[in-house]
Amino acid sequence: MTKTYGELPGLLSRMTGAEKHGPAATSTLDALWVLYERVLRVADPADPERDRFLLSKGHGPMAYYAVLAAKGLLPEEWLDGFGGYHSPLGHHPDRTLIPGVEIGSGSLGHGLPLGVGTALGLRAQGLTGPAVWTLLGDAEFDEGSNHEAVAYAGAVALDRLHAVVIDNSSATHGWPGGIAARFAAAGWSAVTVDGHDHQALYAAFTTEHPGRPHAVIARVEPKN
Repeated sequence: MTKTYGELPGLLSRMTGAEKHGPAATSTLDALWVLYERVLRVADPADPERDRFLLSKGHGPMAYYAVLAAKGLLPEEWLDGFGGYHSPLGHHPDRTLIPGVEIGSGSLGHGLPLGVGTALGLRAQGLTGPAVWTLLGDAEFDEGSNHEAVAYAGAVALDRLHAVVIDNSSATHGWPGGIAARFAAAGWSAVTVDGHDHQALYAAFTTEHPGRPHAVIARVEPKN
């Protein structure tokens, strides 16, 4: 039986230890919940027609684990061993240990380029139904690999690719007009919303963007 949004704090509280990256969990929780509750088609991790979700912001995966547990995609009891030597739930998610996890992540700047490659691979196979979603943090734009991924995806019109950027003002560099302007300049559809407003997030996630990749910038509290 799946859980409700109100039960997520209880699931998060089951993950103890010193390496929790708490702000990373609270900043991503709402976007992750709306995606898994209302947008993603990921019930069967083996289905080639499933959507692909790539957590680039993998150095703080507790919200991700809590949402996966809430949706019945991993056993709740795994949460109690978070970070333990024998636990599949490490401080970075491991795709070889957790069903439904598409990539091992945590190193900044990897997720969006992998999302580009995933979308290209699906296109090459003629799989036009699956959507590819990558969730990353704004500080990952300190890495040049992300700028190359943004430029390339726009140039080849990867319209099944979506980026969700959790913006807590932790990036070293900025752009005139904000992060959405950076995507728009490269040919993406882009929108900025309150990262805790579920209705706004859902509307942004489901915005039509024919012929273009789509970015949702989810603004949250600045990192302390």
